[in-house]
Amino acid sequence: MIDSSSIVTLVIAAWLDFLIGDPWGWLHPVQVMGWAIGRYTRLAFAWFKTPQSLKVSGILLAILLIFGSGFTSWLILQAVKSIPLQFPLHPILDIGVESIMLASCFALRSLRQAAEDVLHPLNNGNLSLARQQLSLYVGRDTQDLSESEVLRAVLETVAENSTDGVIAPLFYALVGMAIPGIGSVPFAFAYKAASTLDSMVGYKEAPLTDIGWFSAKLEDILTWLPCRLNTLLIALVSGKPKFVWTICQRDAIYDPSPNAGWSECAYAATLGVQLGGVNKYKGVIKHKPLLGDFISPISPAIVRQGLQLTRQTFLMVLGLFLFVYGAIGLIVNRL
Repeated sequence: MIDSSSIVTLVIAAWLDFLIGDPWGWLHPVQVMGWAIGRYTRLAFAWFKTPQSLKVSGILLAILLIFGSGFTSWLILQAVKSIPLQFPLHPILDIGVESIMLASCFALRSLRQAAEDVLHPLNNGNLSLARQQLSLYVGRDTQDLSESEVLRAVLETVAENSTDGVIAPLFYALVGMAIPGIGSVPFAFAYKAASTLDSMVGYKEAPLTDIGWFSAKLEDILTWLPCRLNTLLIALVSGKPKFVWTICQRDAIYDPSPNAGWSECAYAATLGVQLGGVNKYKGVIKHKPLLGDFISPISPAIVRQGLQLTRQTFLMVLGLFLFVYGAIGLIVNRL
């Protein structure tokens, strides 16, 4: 059975992310991971010159960061647990530290804040500032985007990150919670490391092609199941599950990403908008497949509906887990 304190920790972590998110100026685990990736990558490019050696170094990078992140978080928690029981705040400190660490793996509030950072100046007619804010969160060129293109970029960001920033960390936290002696935090941290690796080095373009190929493939594999779970939940929330799933099967298969296309397509079908199209990256135009049907244009209200979808799916996963846990506990007690 899962320890009851782990359930309390999970609920507190969810509330902390909802109420506080990632306070500005606080050191975040992803920042540390990003620093480590950047440092390692610079050294690898200095030492290794052939594609084969860079691929091997990329595999080593992924293994070190993913297992290192999980193991480090486990060590921190073990250090807190080792504090003598006579310490007055021992029980509260144990749950508090674990809750804060787990909350840092969820990006529900951060995602909402990022979207609002762009929507606010857009609502005030300041397209230039909206473009600047958007450039902090997306890889595409933003300086020439129209208002409709800015809104599409925001909704695509919300849709994609609903999986790798919200549902997937929760999924792996629940997996880790079911494994005695490990717990939710190390698994969630390990997934965040894989996701951070993909976002920093998992590109198909030079010079990251070789060093990042393993990280990109591994993140695709780790995110595959949470992504399908997220797509299914969005389809259920939409009230038209068969329609949403059919649209995803029709369009998402053409997206180069095995996961992002499914998440974005589920949002597009549910909200009655069309995502994908022409994007520009460092001056190079790229065409992404169209996802969904153009029933209505994307508006700030629709973006906020997308954020609400993300919140609903997160709560559905959390609620389903608590229900199953309660049901199993009731059955065990009656045996």
